[in-house]
Amino acid sequence: MAGSQDFAADPRNADLRIYVNGALVPRREAKVSVFDAGFVLGDGVWEGLRLHKGRLLFLETHLDRLYAGLATIELDIGLTREALAAEIERTVAANGMTDGAHLRLMVTRGEKAAANQDPRNWLGKPTIVITAEYKEPSPAIVTQGLSLFTSQVRCTPAHMFDMRMNSHSRLNLITALLEAIKAGADEAVMLDPGEHVASCNATNLFWVRDGRVRTSSGQFCFNGVTRAKVIALCEANAIPIEQGHFQLSDLHGADEAFVTGTFGGLTPVREVDGRGLPQALPGPVTTRLRALYAALKDADAGR
Repeated sequence: MAGSQDFAADPRNADLRIYVNGALVPRREAKVSVFDAGFVLGDGVWEGLRLHKGRLLFLETHLDRLYAGLATIELDIGLTREALAAEIERTVAANGMTDGAHLRLMVTRGEKAAANQDPRNWLGKPTIVITAEYKEPSPAIVTQGLSLFTSQVRCTPAHMFDMRMNSHSRLNLITALLEAIKAGADEAVMLDPGEHVASCNATNLFWVRDGRVRTSSGQFCFNGVTRAKVIALCEANAIPIEQGHFQLSDLHGADEAFVTGTFGGLTPVREVDGRGLPQALPGPVTTRLRALYAALKDADAGR
């Protein structure tokens, strides 16, 4: 297993065009400077997007999050939302894609005069890269599920390092994942400073006890687009949901669990810290929410 990001190799990806600062270039020619602020410092923000039945799902919500992140790091990319959306669509069209693709939109502060931290040393032009690849979640993961392991790496409050911003700086999350991998798991559970369940290293975490869905308060986890959609689906379909500060023992006692993300949607969990969850995969609440989310995606694609 390779976690919720697992995908099968697709030979069509070898010859795709990559968007680099307005140019659509072959994959092997897609390059940025070694002095780029994203490479040197992780100074940038990004978005993951899904192409489903000819439409980029929930694009406006993703752009909301991207431009909020850009404002936080005081980076003007010189493109309106409409202009950037047009460039994303141009990338998809150049690759002849209509379905089953995953895109990553990356914006960094761009090339700098020297490899140092000071943002005043940038050369005034951000770097914008868009990759579009044929990627579908592994079908087997729905019945096999994920193994989660609780990391010692903690999620941080916004005044330290804001988990809710899609920053290129991911080393703390990678460190948490490395702990999980060494423990034989697929992904890491991360707690907040108060020892409450907050997030996974790359996804948001939900679990079910006695028919009630639970998830973190949202204060220390990713500002996930899929997470918000699942919460809204619960509220709209009379599925009890609680957002709050839950101890790890509450997760350990779950009947079923799943993680959410743009790429995988809702991915079932089979065990947490070596404790197998009692429901067969996917569990009944997970199954219902997966169906509701699939219908929501189709509805968005049909707009």
